[in-house]
Amino acid sequence: MSLTRAEIEEFWESWLDINRQAERSGDWRAMAQWYAEDATYGWMYSPDEHFMAVGRDQIRDWAIGIEMDGLDGWHYDYQCTLIDEQKGMVVGFWKQRSGILDDQGEEYEILGIGGSWFGLERQVGGADDGEVKIAWQRDWFDLPSTAHTFLAIAEAGKAPGPLLRRMSVGGLGVPGHYRHRELPSTVWPPPVERGDHVTQEPAR
Repeated sequence: MSLTRAEIEEFWESWLDINRQAERSGDWRAMAQWYAEDATYGWMYSPDEHFMAVGRDQIRDWAIGIEMDGLDGWHYDYQCTLIDEQKGMVVGFWKQRSGILDDQGEEYEILGIGGSWFGLERQVGGADDGEVKIAWQRDWFDLPSTAHTFLAIAEAGKAPGPLLRRMSVGGLGVPGHYRHRELPSTVWPPPVERGDHVTQEPAR
């Protein structure tokens, strides 16, 4: 069942609002209700280390739980949004800023372009029947720049304890971290991986 542009825009405004609420409270888990029960959410750390959460519970506990813990005061300001109502997709480009000032009074910011790619679907059946939810989300960000900024904050002695603890959380032993061949969902969103939206066939 397709979504109208008005429905997507209404959903997106509510998404921006819950993002701001999460930033203010420091608890991102409140955003879990915007995801479908069977949603998937992933991103890449390296060619053979990916993050993937499958289902609303894992998204709440891992993607916007463990992965966001310690990032109090950080904010992800959407700079531009693209909406495709025919495909039910939204792409949001954000800047990742720390809320921590350097000695010149400038806010530490992760350089490079970051963003999130969303697939939205109207739910059929269950407690969410008729509601618009995120069916899948895939993020991208500049990992070398992220590491550089985190280290710069730490070396300047400006990293609070929770951020230092967050910086120590990493590797394949963390919930949701997988080698590429072990991923429980596809790197590309499932409908794109299936070829539902192919724009250009491979050269022959």
